Amino acid sequence: MLAKPSGIPRQSGCYLFRNAHDTIIYVGKALSLNQRLSSYFQNSDAMTLKTRALMDEATAVEWIVTPNELDALILENELIKTNQPRYNMRLKDDKSFPYVAIDARVDFPAPYVTRSKHVKGVRYFGPFVEVRALRATIDEMLQAFPLRSCTTHKFNYHQRVARPCLLYDIGKCSGPCANLIDKDGYQVLVNAWARFFEGDVRQLRTLLQRRMQEAAERKHYEAAAKARDGLAALERAAGAQSVVLDDHSNLDVVAVDTDGARAAVVRFRVRHGRIIGRTVHLVDRSMDEDDAQIIEGVVPDLYVDAADVPPIVLVGSAASATSLAGAFLSELRGASVEVSYPQRGKRRRVLELAESDAHAVIDRDSLRRQSDYNVRSRALQELGVALALEQPPFRIECFDMSHLQGTNYVGSMVVFEDGIAKKSDYRHFNVKEVLGNDDVGAMQEVVRRRLAYWYDEQSTSKFRRPDLIIIDGGLPQLHAAQKAAAQLGIEDVEFTALAKREELLYRPGSSVPIALERGSECLYLVQRIRDEAHRFAITFHRSKRAKSMVASTLQGVQGLGPARRERLLMQLGSLDALRHASLEELEGLTWLPREVAHNIYDHLQAPAPPKPTKGNSDE
Repeated sequence: MLAKPSGIPRQSGCYLFRNAHDTIIYVGKALSLNQRLSSYFQNSDAMTLKTRALMDEATAVEWIVTPNELDALILENELIKTNQPRYNMRLKDDKSFPYVAIDARVDFPAPYVTRSKHVKGVRYFGPFVEVRALRATIDEMLQAFPLRSCTTHKFNYHQRVARPCLLYDIGKCSGPCANLIDKDGYQVLVNAWARFFEGDVRQLRTLLQRRMQEAAERKHYEAAAKARDGLAALERAAGAQSVVLDDHSNLDVVAVDTDGARAAVVRFRVRHGRIIGRTVHLVDRSMDEDDAQIIEGVVPDLYVDAADVPPIVLVGSAASATSLAGAFLSELRGASVEVSYPQRGKRRRVLELAESDAHAVIDRDSLRRQSDYNVRSRALQELGVALALEQPPFRIECFDMSHLQGTNYVGSMVVFEDGIAKKSDYRHFNVKEVLGNDDVGAMQEVVRRRLAYWYDEQSTSKFRRPDLIIIDGGLPQLHAAQKAAAQLGIEDVEFTALAKREELLYRPGSSVPIALERGSECLYLVQRIRDEAHRFAITFHRSKRAKSMVASTLQGVQGLGPARRERLLMQLGSLDALRHASLEELEGLTWLPREVAHNIYDHLQAPAPPKPTKGNSDE
């Protein structure tokens, strides 16, 4: 293990861990390098398994001192983007969203749609969600504020012949090619486009209304009609923008949603109370970063230009509001930026909208991975290589246990074939042989019963032998599953255990964990299988616990057996509804004898026994 170096400074800065191949495997930042790095050289038992894996691989550490922690944040971001260390979360910028671009370097620029944003001197607006809706908006804006939309070649041709094209005749071009508008007048139109895509619709609406009124007063009815049509087109274009705040605020909303090692960061740009743009970033978490750390890490990529930084940024937690993001944004903007966590009111609803969108991004990404055969195939191949299997596992079974302080012990088995859940093969297990809080013993019982069923009825069972069994737990649960197989004389079943928090895999015969590549398809598949097993176990456990509560509550009611109790609960829906049912409602159940209805009502409505009080009791 790497020894702690001497002479670590107490200033802020960045630190870099390297492996035996001199490759940077982790980059971090710290307010005090000495304090932060010291935490990596403590007792390994106090570390998370991920940090322990990092330190096992690291052979050297170096650092770069910076004037302050904010400079360390900027440097950290650049080092991560340059080196892509395996233990750092990885930012995946979604480049698919379109922008509206206007080239300010030419005299008569034409607006166009692009999916890149990097040319100096070109003004970009967006990004936008749907390119089809964006093109419809541009078409309406051309009628309201008619910029040219032709190619440079076509513009030069009409400039030579000094005659405008058909777009001028239908009112969707101002005719700069034929000198029908000068540069200053054309710039007014360009500024109107900029105001619109920055969200300021009120000023443009007022401008067109004034034009229409002035033209009507001068009896220039054709000009008034043109202004009227332009106003209608402006309203249609503005209708595509969501009004979320009626106080015309200028702010950004940054929301985070996480699912295992994946995180989605959504940024809404709200200008003059309207959502005018949305940016999505997918992040591969690596060291259990929380929302504040994720936002802190992606802010340098979300904000590059000072003009793009609003005075207010809303985030989804108090920790995010107090992170370094605010200091970074204030320095970039050159003025104070308020980073706040709204807990009520309209701004809270805007934040919830962004959080819902981030959650939808995670769901869409999960659905994409599940439905893509190539992605599933790659995940299974990667998993087979990582676990040193002879071939990729086609059928994977995962076992999980659930209980409440040793009561209502249940197990679950979920099945994935070819990377897809096969719910018809899911099974629940009521633990029968283990008493008390014993996860290891319960796991051994459940795995033994499942394998025994397949082993005893191989010729008739519809269940095929699993290629891989995943145990939700650590080494003790893995050893229990192996013991279950050994008791049946089964030696050709592959096992692996997935540690709940660290998400590291263990294989039989080795205590060294296997860390799957962060962001890899195989890690995502294993997480999805584990989460499904956990969900299935929890659902069954809650159902069983609810039935136990009903049985214990109604125990002793004369004339109420298990069948009637089950039917009563099914008809009324819950124990709480049964408690609040009137005697008339119970007597109205035609299948329930009147006497039993009275017994149930008296039993449930009987006053609870008084609680014992402290002090001297009466003799």
